Amino acid sequence: MANNLATAIIGTGFMGPVHTEALRRLGVQVYGILGSSPEKSRRAAEDLGLAKAYSDYNEVLSDEAIQVVHITTPNRFHFEQASQALQAGKHVLCEKPLAMTTQESSALVDLATQCEVAAGVNYNIRYYPLNIEARSRILTGELGAINSIYGSYVQDWLLYPTDYNWRVLAEEGGTLRAVADIGTHWLDLVQTITGLEVASVCANLKTVHPVRQRPEGEIETFSGQVRDIETTESVEIQTDDSGAVLLRFKGGAHGSLWVSQVTSGRKNCLRYEIAGSERAVAWNSEQPNDLWIGHRNQPNEWLMRDPGLVSDAARAFISYPGGHNEGYDDSFKQCFKAFYDYIANGDFSAPATFPTFAEGHKEIVLCEAILRSHKEERWVKV
Repeated sequence: MANNLATAIIGTGFMGPVHTEALRRLGVQVYGILGSSPEKSRRAAEDLGLAKAYSDYNEVLSDEAIQVVHITTPNRFHFEQASQALQAGKHVLCEKPLAMTTQESSALVDLATQCEVAAGVNYNIRYYPLNIEARSRILTGELGAINSIYGSYVQDWLLYPTDYNWRVLAEEGGTLRAVADIGTHWLDLVQTITGLEVASVCANLKTVHPVRQRPEGEIETFSGQVRDIETTESVEIQTDDSGAVLLRFKGGAHGSLWVSQVTSGRKNCLRYEIAGSERAVAWNSEQPNDLWIGHRNQPNEWLMRDPGLVSDAARAFISYPGGHNEGYDDSFKQCFKAFYDYIANGDFSAPATFPTFAEGHKEIVLCEAILRSHKEERWVKV
């Protein structure tokens, strides 16, 4: 792996430290970090033990010591920051969504190709070993022809009208929120596992809280902070809190996705069930070390994540013995390992081993089809 590369983290919120921790476990040198202000950069660098607190993005781009940039900023910054990094000759790993519109994401795909660098999007959920195992079993034909794919991604962190974060604002994160923020993880995952592409969608979305209360000083996402908020202002919300999407896949399979950020008790729960003509598989992100395998004529199975029990494909993404559970942070580590291994190989025309800008673009195409379907109340081809 290319652990001789130096990396800069852009963004000091929830994802910045997550990326930093995963990269350090791989032995990648995280040299510095940039926040939305010099003070935030300084505090983050001190908290994370990083050598450099950047004052602005131009300082990052002009730093010849930096070969890779990880973008973990709010969505509206992704296009400009990724474009500038690519033009500066940096490899880019961007949080999803890749951009705010398909025009932006398409331009990034073209630019990444021209610049001949590695350009990836962090769809880390692909890298849970048992998701790779499910894909391996489907590729070998063990499940037979895929008939249906359904599931959900649900959370509760925006349950109350007093829950607030920049993601609820269309101008910050895009018109779609729950679908774009977490639904795209599910859509990317099931298409990667099955090898099937969504052909058309029929969506019904809902804004549960048309007005939310914005506090003075935004609460850090998923920080677990509980505090009294004395001063707030009412903010109109146009983004989706929850919704259902019917799906038709190329090849004839069909299915559905339920997405919600207002479901009590579900902290971060992605679930899918994929049914084939011979067998079915199901997985739950809150119990990521177990894969359910369904049979018609014999007892069903629970497969534990164990390098001695899985396929060669899944074994490559397992770091510990069976019973020594791996989880959320490990999925980032494995995604980044695939990205940095690709850089180390040095052939940027070779097929990518990580989620690419092109795949990030496809997810935004899918989001725009879902939004159009919701607004026009009809099936829309992707």
